[in-house]
Amino acid sequence: MEGNAKIEPQDTTTVNSRFQVMEAVDCPNLNRVKGQWYPAVPPLCRCKTGLTPADYFGRTLVANLPKDVKIGVIMVAVGGCKIELFDKDNYQAYADTAPVWMKGMIKEYDGNPYARLVEMAKLAQQDGVIKGILLHQGESNTGDTTWPQKVRLVYNNLLKDLNLNATTVPLLAGEVVNADQGGICARMNTIIDNLPQTIPTAHVISSAGCTVAADHLHFNAAGYRELGSRYAAAMLPLLGVNLNK
Repeated sequence: MEGNAKIEPQDTTTVNSRFQVMEAVDCPNLNRVKGQWYPAVPPLCRCKTGLTPADYFGRTLVANLPKDVKIGVIMVAVGGCKIELFDKDNYQAYADTAPVWMKGMIKEYDGNPYARLVEMAKLAQQDGVIKGILLHQGESNTGDTTWPQKVRLVYNNLLKDLNLNATTVPLLAGEVVNADQGGICARMNTIIDNLPQTIPTAHVISSAGCTVAADHLHFNAAGYRELGSRYAAAMLPLLGVNLNK
């Protein structure tokens, strides 16, 4: 969910002001302060990251919703982490053994990304209503058949900590790079596809055809744009809105 693709000019010049991001860390280089809303010009996740699924998720929603509706996203993600990092009761054991390059990313969230996500979400609830939770993770858990149960734990904790109801706050989870693109973790998609069996309010977003970076682990910019738009296409009917063709 952190995003990896290089941000291109088209990604910074066509952002509707109705699409906002709440900055989850202080970013002096972007003139952004933690806990404040800003136009959702990338990067959306921390200060020097890439294009994410959330970018075109928000843009597609804005393009299909009434003109008086604003969309806000909160991005708390750590590229390359296992889902265990967001287990509110056991995250420290994983964080302590994380590679050095990841520990710096975790530190930006004061060592606890889950707590930062809840902190920002509670601030957002002062301004609006949480309508859904987006997840894009799994590469580091490839082959872990208990992943859906681990995701359910995180999802249920968020619902409880934010006083949300699953029936009105679905979970949207995207597949990793697909086998049709030579995705090196594509076998994880079989596990991701089974998520609704564990979480009835989960919806899986297909990555089929979403183009890939040279590493066959991440999507390229076009792939992230397409995947983000698919997240929105799945969300809109849940909001009672038809996607404009």
